[in-house]
This record gives sequence, structure tokens and C-alpha cells, in this order.
Amino acid sequence: MGLILKQLFAFIKLLNSDTGNISLAAGMTCGFILGMTPVLSLHSLLIFLILFFFRIQIGAALIMAFFFKFTAFLLDPIFHSVGKQVLEMESLKGLFTTLYNIPLIPYTRFNNSIVMGSAVITFLLAPIVFLLSQYFIVKYREIVVARFKETKLWKALQATKFYQWYYKYDQYKWN
Repeated sequence: MGLILKQLFAFIKLLNSDTGNISLAAGMTCGFILGMTPVLSLHSLLIFLILFFFRIQIGAALIMAFFFKFTAFLLDPIFHSVGKQVLEMESLKGLFTTLYNIPLIPYTRFNNSIVMGSAVITFLLAPIVFLLSQYFIVKYREIVVARFKETKLWKALQATKFYQWYYKYDQYKWN
């Protein structure tokens, strides 16, 4: 639980900072994919590799995966019906037979209806989640952070020696 709280505080700090919107939104999108699809599959490993090789906020991905994992269980009946329809399509049976005979592809568990349905739905919704998260990050920074920085509490906090020390420490720590 300590790891989740640490990631949550880091995510809030990222939202309030001036870090790039794209890397934060990409992290949220990867977290959406990780949270909505079953963990023990090859495409989850692919998402983890993407997280580690590209400049994507891992903290945002872990927090979003944690929260989306709870909603994924509620959507399992929908994932099952979509996956069943995809797997039973007559035009794709030859493709699925060929894929199942390729050495690594069965580890994706694509023949499971919930895995197939969740993969299809999340990969179709991923661009929308990316654009929406980027939009909400910008709006959050414009509205919430800007209003908070205008409050008397924030101005009083900035005037303290502790804040000035922490601000200098935070600048040196990351540089």
C-alpha cells in the first residue's frame, strides 16, 4: 500500500508541475491498457517494455493501472461478449489457427474471450483516452493549479523559509 501512496503523491506532484503533457498522458494511456487487460499476457509485457524504453511517466501508468483494474472486473461481461464475437468470426478462423501455431503467439492468450475482448476494446479506446487525458491535464493546470496559486494560503506558504529551502533542494535534487 505504501508503494501506491508514494506513486499517488508523485502523480499529484507531476500534475502540478510543468512536466510534459504528452509523457504524462502517454503514461495514463499505458496505465489504462494495463489496467483493463489481464496482467499475465504477452501484450502486458509489451506495454511494460514501452514504459521502460520510452520517456513515459511510469508513476502515472502504475496509478492508472491500479484504478482501472477495479473497473475492468465490472466490464468483464462486455469483454467476454466482444471477445466471443471476434473469436467466432468465420472470416478470422484461418488467421487464428495460423497464429496459434506460431511459437510465441499462444502466450498472448488471444484464444480467451475476455483477453481478446479487453484487448480489442482497450486498443480501440487508447487514442481517445490519450487525447482526453491530455485535455484534462491542460485544463487541470489552467484552472485548478492557477486558482490555487492565487490563494492566500499558497502565497503565505511560499513566503516561509521552509518552502524556499525545499524549492532549492528540489531543484538541486533533479539536476
